[in-house]
Amino acid sequence: MAASAAAVLLVLPAATPAAAAGASATGPEGQKLAVSKSSGLNRAGETVTVSGTGYNTEKGIYVAFCVDNGAGKTPTPCVGGVDMSGESGASAWISSDPPSYGEGLAKPYTGSGHKGSFSVQLKVRAKDSNTDCTESGVKCAVITRNDHTRGGDQSQTVRIPVTFGGNGGSTASGDGATATPTPTAGAGTTGGGDTGASSDGDDKTSDGPLARTGSVALTAGATAAALVAAGAGTWLWARRRRTSSAG
Repeated sequence: MAASAAAVLLVLPAATPAAAAGASATGPEGQKLAVSKSSGLNRAGETVTVSGTGYNTEKGIYVAFCVDNGAGKTPTPCVGGVDMSGESGASAWISSDPPSYGEGLAKPYTGSGHKGSFSVQLKVRAKDSNTDCTESGVKCAVITRNDHTRGGDQSQTVRIPVTFGGNGGSTASGDGATATPTPTAGAGTTGGGDTGASSDGDDKTSDGPLARTGSVALTAGATAAALVAAGAGTWLWARRRRTSSAG
């Protein structure tokens, strides 16, 4: 009997490590957001694939890893700040009709009609110089939200919580617990498509910048770019007037 049991054990395949667990969530207007890996991420930084379908192509969005401030409130600040160069991978701007200063930086939606899709690579890390997602009480998630041209419109805010690896197991961002995020339909959204502050009117969270970290926030950066462009145009106009007058 013992020999038979040993023989069975010999032919059984060795246990393999569990595959990286992804997660998904549904937005207030039926958007589908998915991330290729949501648990046990490297705290120093790990690149994941974030994809979405069913997004309103008339509204640009940010894709980032941010502090989750709760339903009806803008997820901010965002770890890593804004990727103004398109090279750091800390965030992505999706828009099929960005302002002029966003051309070449924003990535257009794919698909046809008013329901667009996207897929981007996002570098997720546990903290930067101003935000630490492993601190008690701080909850962070991979998110989408309408860009700065839509202010407090939360209709495309979708959240997927993330956990990080650490000594003794995976550490959920914010509470130190060992847990794997399990978002369900509507989880991490603004509660049925609320398009502004929470119903109690007590939203203390800024709807403006993508992130207020050591890096410049996208809204501020974009506004600065617009101001620079406007200033340059004014200078050229004034110079041409002086040249014409001199002639």
